[in-house]
Amino acid sequence: MSETTHGVRIRTGSQALRSATELLSSMRFAIALLTVICIASVIGTVLKQHEPSINYVNQFGPFWAELFATLQLNAVYSAWWFLVILAFLVISTSLCIARNTPKILVDLKTYKEHIREQNLRAFPHRAQATLAQDPATEARRIGQMMAGGGWKVKLQQRDTAAGPGTGWMVAAKAGAANKMGYIAAHSAIVLVCVGGLLDGDLIVRAQMWLGGKEPFAGGGMIADVRPEHRLSANNPTFRGSLLVSEGTQSSNAILRQSDGILIQELPFSLELKRFIIEHYPSGMPKLFASEVVIHDKATGEKTEQRIEVNHPARFKGIEIYQSGFDDGGSEVSLRALPLLPGVAPFDVQGVIGSSSQPIKGVGGEALSLELVSLRTINVENFGDNGDTSGADVRKVDLRESIGSRMGAANKTVTNKDLRNVGPSIGYKLRDTAGQAREFHNYMLPIDMGDGGPPVFLLGVRETPAEPFRYLRAPVDDQGSIQGFLRLRQALQDPAAREMAVRRYVNRAVEGDRKDLMEQLSQSAARALALYAGGPGDDGKYIGGLPAIAQFMEKNVPEPERERASEVLVRILNGALFELAQLTRERAGLKPLQSNPETLGFMTQSMLALSDAQIYPAPLVFELQDFKQVQASVFEVARAPGKNIVYLGCALLIAGIFAMLYIRERRVWVWIAPRDGATHATMALSTNRKTLDTDREFAQLTEKLMGVAPSPRHGDPA
Repeated sequence: MSETTHGVRIRTGSQALRSATELLSSMRFAIALLTVICIASVIGTVLKQHEPSINYVNQFGPFWAELFATLQLNAVYSAWWFLVILAFLVISTSLCIARNTPKILVDLKTYKEHIREQNLRAFPHRAQATLAQDPATEARRIGQMMAGGGWKVKLQQRDTAAGPGTGWMVAAKAGAANKMGYIAAHSAIVLVCVGGLLDGDLIVRAQMWLGGKEPFAGGGMIADVRPEHRLSANNPTFRGSLLVSEGTQSSNAILRQSDGILIQELPFSLELKRFIIEHYPSGMPKLFASEVVIHDKATGEKTEQRIEVNHPARFKGIEIYQSGFDDGGSEVSLRALPLLPGVAPFDVQGVIGSSSQPIKGVGGEALSLELVSLRTINVENFGDNGDTSGADVRKVDLRESIGSRMGAANKTVTNKDLRNVGPSIGYKLRDTAGQAREFHNYMLPIDMGDGGPPVFLLGVRETPAEPFRYLRAPVDDQGSIQGFLRLRQALQDPAAREMAVRRYVNRAVEGDRKDLMEQLSQSAARALALYAGGPGDDGKYIGGLPAIAQFMEKNVPEPERERASEVLVRILNGALFELAQLTRERAGLKPLQSNPETLGFMTQSMLALSDAQIYPAPLVFELQDFKQVQASVFEVARAPGKNIVYLGCALLIAGIFAMLYIRERRVWVWIAPRDGATHATMALSTNRKTLDTDREFAQLTEKLMGVAPSPRHGDPA
């Protein structure tokens, strides 16, 4: 039997029906569908699924975001076209199985014992011999030996020229499981697809199309969501997420859709007693676990269980997986630190995830504060990646270069130094127009390992699609950020700048040099004013080092810029140092000493003050204290197709193994009297030509007939 790519060819019906049936049941159509599904799966793997629409707009732009939404590429596995292709693949593969299975079953039952002697002589594997006993005895002997070797044997008695019933055909076959592998592998595809349809969004989509269910895109309490946005607890298949805070319980899972969410009611209520997280010495998590109580709504029975990653809980056909963790409403105490002069610090109390709080009277701009996240542990990589480009030929080490790129997949060419840098707070500041910026500030100063002073990292980003950009505020000799903030506020105060310039000039120039003092005063005042920031020539606000650079480009000839910039930066450093001394004097602190610590603080302050010109907020919030409340994120799933998929995987493994590693072989031995002796002709046929086939045939001819096989066609005699 030979398989073809053609489908079922019916003889009745219209031409269109016959063509459609042949195409739908053909192997080429099934392969085309499988190729499309593979491509769609790649897209679904590369492109994040079920993200908010704004995320796609921020990352890819409005055109591509609209295209993704139109083609439903942001929800590939629940898209109607993906489900339709999957269903057609099931139908097409089923028809292929139905078309070929009867032929395979018939082929398994037949021994093809009616083959003629002249046909045996045309086989590549053939042998001839003269046997000692009569044909009947030799046929039975050969048949018994073949059967003892695991072959299925059939004897056929034929008429020959020597008389009726004097010829015997011994037909044997082995490796029939090869044909069964075809059925198993194709059945596996059907089972996996059916399981995928059952456990996918097909049932949920059907309820949306036929049952009047629709996604919910609003806000508010889950209890207030209307019935058309809820799925019954009897829903046969679903997969959703469940967030439960410590000491609370929940019975509603969230099923995310591309245009909103659906609420899946559960037949139980899940209570989180305690969330457990263990860490390695570096701070990396090594264990997530939740101690939960499952409350059965029907009977009121309580069941205590522990859920860990890869160790789910099971209740009434629903599996509960530990998916992650989140903040469950931690209480935080923040200190608002203004960056502008004339504004006093103030304290703010809040709960993570609660409604926004108005922040008024800061720089004349009304803002609202939204507390987003609290992270008590932050593990960052402070490893030195080094220069691995190999651009300097003196550093090229071929052995090291090759070794770094070969071997285990987890090998890297960079060194990792993982450190826990302590808690951090995430929040948003929203203006009256509704525009919000997200901030991420670390509670403790961090040693960056670059030889400079520890710094407070103050992160900001405009959209969730962007990475955080950090302002590095240096730590003062008191271990706080106050020294930098005092310097920042004083820089924005013209009176403080004037006093700092006067002190700097008095220290730098002797009192009898009036003309030099006047020139230095003008240069220092201009440098501080430019550095403090203001409107540029184009009307845009500019300050810090970019303002100094712009001034030099416009007012100093190019040959003199390098020398003039060195002088101006030296003047700026001196004026900033006096400004820092002035702020410490007003705060009642001792003056800064001339030592490496002071030099590091002033150097980092100069860079941070320059970057602070574009910091998009008039204040920063410092995390003072917190009371953490953990929450577990669970994935709850009812998957009736799981066992079907497991069965399909088992069949697929068995089928591929059978088709690749089991060879179907058939052996014929024709025994008939000739010239007063018993003459035998033997031939072997196989579906795969290998060296094992040659060895096996040689062993069979030696064992059955005591001769070597005849030379194959094209082989030397």
